[in-house]
Amino acid sequence: MNSQHHRRDSGVIPSMEGSFQALTNNTLVVVFGASGDLAKKKTFPALFGLYRNGFLPADVRIIGYARTKMDDTDYHKRITQYIKNDAQDPEITDKIEEFKKICTYIAGSYDKDEDFIRLEAHLKEIESHYKGAGKNRIFYMALPPSVFLSVASGLKKNNYSKEGGNRIVVEKPFGKDTESAKALLAGLKEHWTEDETFRIDHYLGKEMVKNLLVLRFANIAFNSAWDKNTVSNVQITFKEPFGTEGRGGYFDEFGMIRDVLQNHLTQVLTILTMERPVSFAAEDIRDEKVKVLRTIPPIERGDVLLGQYVAANGNPGYLDDDTVPKGSTCPTFAATTLWIHNPRWEGVPFILKAGKALNEAKVEVRIQYKDVTQGIFKNISRNEMVIRMQPNEAIYIKMNTKMPGLQTRAMPTEMDLTYKRRFEDAKIPEAYEALILDAFKGDHSNFVRDDELDQAWKIFTPILHWIEGREGEKPTPSPYPYGSRGPAELEDFTHKYGYLRSDNSYNWPITNISKI
Repeated sequence: MNSQHHRRDSGVIPSMEGSFQALTNNTLVVVFGASGDLAKKKTFPALFGLYRNGFLPADVRIIGYARTKMDDTDYHKRITQYIKNDAQDPEITDKIEEFKKICTYIAGSYDKDEDFIRLEAHLKEIESHYKGAGKNRIFYMALPPSVFLSVASGLKKNNYSKEGGNRIVVEKPFGKDTESAKALLAGLKEHWTEDETFRIDHYLGKEMVKNLLVLRFANIAFNSAWDKNTVSNVQITFKEPFGTEGRGGYFDEFGMIRDVLQNHLTQVLTILTMERPVSFAAEDIRDEKVKVLRTIPPIERGDVLLGQYVAANGNPGYLDDDTVPKGSTCPTFAATTLWIHNPRWEGVPFILKAGKALNEAKVEVRIQYKDVTQGIFKNISRNEMVIRMQPNEAIYIKMNTKMPGLQTRAMPTEMDLTYKRRFEDAKIPEAYEALILDAFKGDHSNFVRDDELDQAWKIFTPILHWIEGREGEKPTPSPYPYGSRGPAELEDFTHKYGYLRSDNSYNWPITNISKI
């Protein structure tokens, strides 16, 4: 009996079973920007995934709101076109039809009270059929930041439920620099409390990012070697194999640093480097993340490498995109090195790299350890831990072992935890599914807090202003061919921070020693 009880409780994290204010019934979800790309590609497929698997309240209704005029047929086609059902599974097909029945649409502006009042009449009509106390509302803003404040204000004035819980989910970008982010934060706080606000960074919903806390703090073997005494350098890498493809106008306004480094990769960095929290409760985790950010000074210009892709291999360059301003110097590749001034990480470089039109699609963390003491071995490979976030989630540790056979020679190999091989029957949820479910639960641990956002902008704002020419002449990004690894200077850039590239003969994973 005791052993059964032990197995049932094995691995439980008590502080994550806290008393969240979960919305379990009588709940409406209003998706603003329902006609946009983000809503149709991410928000609605995630809501469907939760609905299909029974994670949404049984009586949930989803209301789309946007300026575009659409009838129900057009609306339902738009919100379901990115739901995956390649095999035409009849169960999924039936669920899609059910899902359409709980989704309605209202067209209106983002700054006129009369349109919000019309929306309120629609919400009230739906809620009139709810039974029991409490009428809850989640407002999801799949919108550009230019309309955040007008919508937040209009919702609080006209659509705030006085009979239940209210939550507002805000998508990035949260401003363009420290000043604009502070204005956005202050504007939202005029109408919505921090407890009601959920700022989404979808990387915090990715399985391997959520696994970092368990990997670090549930494994003493790893955590004891997680500091400046053993780690030489850390790289956090984001690679896309495609360019702007007609979206250059939007990209040119924000750039690679705002689009990826300041938010996604910095969030990964904080979880990777934070101290052990008191518990896994939301505020305890976010407190430790903020402590890390406060120890990172603004990035120096000498710690930055910028690039812009040019035409190659039959693919157009960035400036060949008609939507990109002529002569733009906007970087499509950026590598920045951050330094954490605390006892654990002093002197360890953290290299954040992101780029478009590169040689592959990949997001990973690569922790490279220091050299072993010299004298016994010659030219032996460094240990590395690689956490692959996408594609093909995996954790592998590059280590040295004796080559099998009569010869005594060290060779690099790996301890490999590839998810699709180890967990054959596991379905890894989409990041948006995990985060929207957390918003229903009221769990803030995977959302960005206001002071966290402020500290992250302070790190990046000076180099952003430099890149935009606010402090003298703009830097010129180095050209790199479409489909390459990035600028030619990249290898020298990482090498100067102590990174030693693996022997070219080593490829993960090695399964045949005859290839060595």
